[in-house]
Amino acid sequence: MDPYAVLGVQPGSSPAEVARAYRRKAKEWHPDVRGTEDALRRMALINAAYEQIRDGRAAGEQQPAKVAHKPRRRRAGHWLPDDMRRSLGAELLAALEEDEPVELVTSAATWASPQAVLAVTDRRLLWLLDDAISHRVRSLAFKAVTAVEVKRRRRSASLRVSRRRGRPIEFAELSPATASAIARRLSLAA
Repeated sequence: MDPYAVLGVQPGSSPAEVARAYRRKAKEWHPDVRGTEDALRRMALINAAYEQIRDGRAAGEQQPAKVAHKPRRRRAGHWLPDDMRRSLGAELLAALEEDEPVELVTSAATWASPQAVLAVTDRRLLWLLDDAISHRVRSLAFKAVTAVEVKRRRRSASLRVSRRRGRPIEFAELSPATASAIARRLSLAA
């Protein structure tokens, strides 16, 4: 099989010309358009020819010199375990600084949002107001915290964090153990 003949291009055509020819043939012979058994076979042949040309495996073709590729961009939070990245979500991951370790992620509620995701890093609290339209991600550096208070209820606890400037922030609907762990972490940092 001559892949160039299948796509209807000349050997040595540019990658853009080959791609255009492939798209043109694919639109013409796609099984959803033609709906025949012949279209299935023809489309498989078109795909194979395009892959062969694109990969530089066409008959008698010289292997092109390797092109230096740009290094791949790393995923946000690439230094964190997969389950931690999933629990943080895209917005909190984007708010993290490079190599900022996350110690704890939990769901909580605030006065601004009954659904929030709270993350504790080694230097700050980060939280996502899930149902807010804008300014969804907020943060508070440990050095701005002046006092921490845990209020226990029957099955849950709340964490009240006082800061140097502004009114206190209260995270509610936390498990008592989680609230205590966050309070200890904030106390150690102060």
